[in-house]
Amino acid sequence: MMPNHHDDMMLLRAEIAAAAARMIAQDGADYGTAKRKAARQVLGEAQANATRDLLPDDAQVEEEVRQYHALFNADTQPARLFRLRTVALEVMERLADYHPYLTGPVLNGTAGEHDDIRLQLFADSAKEVQIHLLNQNLNIEISETDHFKGPRHAPVETVSFMWRQEGVHVELYETNDLRGAKKQKSGERPVRADIADLRALLVTEHGTE
Repeated sequence: MMPNHHDDMMLLRAEIAAAAARMIAQDGADYGTAKRKAARQVLGEAQANATRDLLPDDAQVEEEVRQYHALFNADTQPARLFRLRTVALEVMERLADYHPYLTGPVLNGTAGEHDDIRLQLFADSAKEVQIHLLNQNLNIEISETDHFKGPRHAPVETVSFMWRQEGVHVELYETNDLRGAKKQKSGERPVRADIADLRALLVTEHGTE
C-alpha cells in the first residue's frame, strides 16, 4: 500500500533519485530511463506505473549524481570532467561562428566516464554547419534530438562525431531559438554556457589560466 504521508513520499522520491543516480554514474543511463527503472526497483512494477508523481525531477537526480561522484569517484571524476571541458572548449572555438553553447553533464559538473560532450549551435543553416564539419575531415552521423523548448517544437538535427577520442553531439538550432535560451536554469545553475562562460568555469573550478 502506497504511503500517503508527505514525509514518506519525500523519502521514496529521494530513494528513487539515489538509485537513478547510480545507474547514470555507473552505466551512462539517460535521466528518463534511469528514473523509470529506479522507480520499478524501489516501488515494484505495478506501483511504479501507478504513481508517476513520485518520480524525482532532473535537478534532484543531478544533485545525487554529483554526490555519488564525490563519494565514489573523487580520485578520477574531476580529471575526467576537466578533460571533457577542455576538449569541449576546443570544439566550440572551432565552431565559434555558429554561436556554440555547452550543455548537459559536462557543463553541470556531473560528467563521468560514460558521458559525451553535448553542444547546441544556433545558426541560419544546419546544412552549412554540416559542410563545415565535413571540411574538417570528420566522420559525422546525423540523428534527431528533442527540442529544448519541449514537444510542441519539432526535433532538431544532431550531428555526432569523435574529437580527440571523445564523443561530441551537436544539436543544430535556428538562430531565433537563441532568444531567451541563455536565461534557462536548472535550479541555480545555467543550462548552457558559451565560450566565455566555459573559459571562466575552467578558471574558477579547475584553476586554469
